[in-house]
Amino acid sequence: MITSRVTDRLQSRLAIVPITLREANAYVARVHRHHGPARGCHFCLGVADAAGEIRGVAIIGRPVARRLQDGYTAEVLRVATDGCPNACSALYGAAWRAARAMGFRRIGTYTLTTEPGTSLRAAGWRLLGEAGGGPWPREGRPRVDLHPLQGKLRWERLA
Repeated sequence: MITSRVTDRLQSRLAIVPITLREANAYVARVHRHHGPARGCHFCLGVADAAGEIRGVAIIGRPVARRLQDGYTAEVLRVATDGCPNACSALYGAAWRAARAMGFRRIGTYTLTTEPGTSLRAAGWRLLGEAGGGPWPREGRPRVDLHPLQGKLRWERLA
């Protein structure tokens, strides 16, 4: 079982690293399944393997929903990885720790209803339930929908 020991050693050496929005968005554009780059952020994180290669990124910003924009709530806008085991959980956990250190009291995110949320549960997040979905155009403000229109699940961590 030499292969599993090498894999275990590499997984245990994942490290959270700072990353710029430009770098994170380039990564998202390359590997994210259904969203494009984010427009802005509070901060970005990367997760690197033992060789220093970026295996995933997280972009954390203010909540998209206006009613959640209280100044004390952050939102994970994007998480994208290349499939490296434990990278998503590491990013979600680090996003909460960094946001809390910056004074945020709550952090949230959304997943598609077809996604299991295993990484979020592993990082200590809780499922709040179903949230929204559907198109964004409004009367007098047409929009082209470039995101999945199905329902979403809302997750959060609280201080």
